[in-house]
Amino acid sequence: MATIIGGIGVSHTPTIGFAYDTHKQNDPAWAPIFEGFEPIRAWLKEKRPDALVYIFNDHVTSFFFDHYSAFALGIDQEYAVADEGGGRRELPPAPGHPELARHVGVSLMTDEFDMSFFQDKPLDHGFFSPMSVLLERDGAHWPTRIVPLQVGVLQFPIPTAARCYKLGQALRRAIESYPEDLRVAVVATGGLSHQVHGERAGFNNVSWDKQFLDAITHDPAALAAMTHAEYAELGGLEGAEVIMWLIMRGALSASVRKVHSTYYLPSMTGIATLLLENEAADVPAASHERHRQRMQRQLQGAERLTGTYPFDHAASLKAYRLNRFLHRMIVPEHRARFLADEEAAFAEAGLSEEERQLVRQRDWRGMIHYGVIFFMLEKLGAAVGVSNLHIYAAMRGEPLEEFLKTRNAKVMYSVAGGAAAKGAVWDSAKPDGAATEQAGIASPS
Repeated sequence: MATIIGGIGVSHTPTIGFAYDTHKQNDPAWAPIFEGFEPIRAWLKEKRPDALVYIFNDHVTSFFFDHYSAFALGIDQEYAVADEGGGRRELPPAPGHPELARHVGVSLMTDEFDMSFFQDKPLDHGFFSPMSVLLERDGAHWPTRIVPLQVGVLQFPIPTAARCYKLGQALRRAIESYPEDLRVAVVATGGLSHQVHGERAGFNNVSWDKQFLDAITHDPAALAAMTHAEYAELGGLEGAEVIMWLIMRGALSASVRKVHSTYYLPSMTGIATLLLENEAADVPAASHERHRQRMQRQLQGAERLTGTYPFDHAASLKAYRLNRFLHRMIVPEHRARFLADEEAAFAEAGLSEEERQLVRQRDWRGMIHYGVIFFMLEKLGAAVGVSNLHIYAAMRGEPLEEFLKTRNAKVMYSVAGGAAAKGAVWDSAKPDGAATEQAGIASPS
């Protein structure tokens, strides 16, 4: 079983990354930052965790307000450094742990946390600023793997402190029920006191910061009871992001041992480090097995449904590149390039030969088996003039005429819009059911 060996709380101000990149380790104004991180860096080097569950918030870099989630879990193979406007930092991508991430995701959803999940997103200073100082690298290789958890704390309403603490408790169940023997540390970033906007910009509260460090260690329930306004009053509005530390603390046992803590206020943000080790009692293995069985309950029996393939994280990760290629059929320029020269479009997208062959042959059933979700087939069909009904029939291995006999109404349709929909006449003689255009004739919908 996986074991949580400890929890780490660190600030993630870009000050840390700037000082690291500009080699300020021996500068008197900057040295205390590195001195505060050094004991945690040494602890990580000694303990050698197999994975870090890393809690942070993005600063409207990779997560914009067109879709802003409360809790977003990364399930990717690796995470690159984001460009925040002035170029990327020269750091290698952090390797992900998709197997642990998928387990954590299912477990949290089982515990009724409505998670979102992400791939193909670079991470900004909320992740990489402390990351670059915490871990020693061997060239381009990080010493451990990452499961990133992004918390939406910038656009209100945001999760409550109590909800963050409860999420941490559910995260503990998720990690400890993972069936492989992994050593996991939980890292929370953010804060401490600061405000970077409005006439209150530059606000700090050293006494509150020190009180918070004591309370997160010894009385996290008191912090979980506080409101966002109380956090903002005591630590600045942006400083209220320290509620993310409650996720880390909730993932630990009630009894912890404080190994290390420091605090330094060089400029705009109180920079803190905290290292806690678990003093948890052993839990019977049977309880973890019951939780895993509970995680499987919702899809239990689906494997008996012939020709049914739930689209899960494993399929999403495997077929992400092909799903993304097909999804981009909604972009007129991409669609036009594909229709003009399929092979050039395949090469531009970096599709594998297997993926290219599936699209070349319009192998609708093969794409489903590969991990493509149906709604991408629908988009490809609309782009190339193939009706939904032809796709359904192909997946069943039936001629269109036989499939239509199973329908109450013999209608033909697709998701194509505009002139393509209005002028389509579906040609059942063509093996892929491509449409030809004829003015004034539309397929029923």
